[in-house]
Amino acid sequence: MSDMQLSVSDLPHTPVLIEPIINLISPVSGSWLDGTFGAGGYTRALLEAGADNVISIDRDPHVFDLAKEWIGNYANRIQLHNDKFSNLGKYGSSFDGIVLDLGLSSMQIDEPSRGFSFIKDGPLDMRMSGSGPSAADLVNNLAQSEIANILYFFGEERSSRRIANAIVKRRTEKPFTSTLDLSNVIENCLPRKKPGTSHPATRSFQALRIATNDEFTELYKALFAAEKALRCGGILAVVTFHSLEDRIVKRFLQLRSGSAGNSNRYAPELKSEEKHFEILNRKAIVAPDPELLQNPRSRSAKLRIAKRLSSEPGPNLLPSQLGVPLLEGKYNA
Repeated sequence: MSDMQLSVSDLPHTPVLIEPIINLISPVSGSWLDGTFGAGGYTRALLEAGADNVISIDRDPHVFDLAKEWIGNYANRIQLHNDKFSNLGKYGSSFDGIVLDLGLSSMQIDEPSRGFSFIKDGPLDMRMSGSGPSAADLVNNLAQSEIANILYFFGEERSSRRIANAIVKRRTEKPFTSTLDLSNVIENCLPRKKPGTSHPATRSFQALRIATNDEFTELYKALFAAEKALRCGGILAVVTFHSLEDRIVKRFLQLRSGSAGNSNRYAPELKSEEKHFEILNRKAIVAPDPELLQNPRSRSAKLRIAKRLSSEPGPNLLPSQLGVPLLEGKYNA
């Protein structure tokens, strides 16, 4: 289906930036991996566009229940696995393409029991897989300095120290158990927000979600895993939703495509000895106006696409070279 023009209206769930992805990589064929299955939007779009088969993984076990309604339509062309996308190398080593849609799905945000929303009350959880320490465990047990560092380095929250102080002061009276409880404490310790600005708890909730799910480590590992799992000529497409994610992906592709300026302007330019990727879009692709109107979630999305030029992996890159925020002792800087 090389001349296919996919319309987002053709899909029951609207995956962000799917039209630019399909149009840029057409014709679609061969074996693909969807590292963030979610509601299945990318998987279905790839299959409809001509992929022979798609292996889809997601660390959230709840998302696969919805797929039962339509997965049978694609017979043996789809496989589902409950796993982290950093483990994608387990499922193949010569994919024609890999798609990663980072961040939360609308389903996760809209379900209060998952604990991701700061405007709907629910347990303060935020775990995508349902295992490991929850967000409540972090805010109730970490030192004030650790909480402040999470908010600052993972959420770019300028008032991190003030918020951390308010959290620790309140938890001595009563531990945090619900999302609105934490959201209200954050909102009340900050100046009243101006009209048209985001909710005061937005950055803090983002930071706690990232810490709870170790998202930056997962992304760092997934990029190298994808590089190894793609055949020569294979496509890597990554959709990010905030500046820290985008910086990591951008730096990785810059360094793997030949050369890139250093994240520290005073350091010497970093060069790769061999080009392992060709960047297909020099500037990140953002959602066009029609998609913004139909899908407000896409307003912060950025798409970067690259083609694999070699079957050999590139040299190891340190997290600091990709701009991955690092907190010494896990959460202390």
